[in-house]
Amino acid sequence: MSSSASTAAWNAGASEKRCGPFSRRGWEIVAIILGFIFAWPVALAYVVWKIAGYPLPNEWRSYAERHFGWTFPSRNGAPRFRSSYNTGNLAFEEYRRSELERLEAERRRLDEESRAFAEFVEELKRAKDREEFDAFMAKRRSGGPTTA
Repeated sequence: MSSSASTAAWNAGASEKRCGPFSRRGWEIVAIILGFIFAWPVALAYVVWKIAGYPLPNEWRSYAERHFGWTFPSRNGAPRFRSSYNTGNLAFEEYRRSELERLEAERRRLDEESRAFAEFVEELKRAKDREEFDAFMAKRRSGGPTTA
């Protein structure tokens, strides 16, 4: 009886893990072969991704930045400056840092001016609407004809 219990435990996952030509790995190999026939760049990219151990995109990005010096735009649209990039010239590094701070202050100032102008335009629209409404009400109170 113990032999049948151990056999049942041994074969418990056998129905889920199929071996042979119709296994998951078999279908994957067939798909890769068909990929090389019909869309070889995609299949090649998949094989490289599989060999690399299915890395995440941010791991690829950091690898490319470290080894090839490539930079990628950030997700929020703002430019990214590499803080690890060092020219070795301290005077230039200080100049670059001060210029970046100056540009950031200028960007903040321009954003504030843009907000102030948008508020001004909104106030102008509100004043014009108020003036048109007051003229309409004055005309209506005087008994004049109203046009739609």
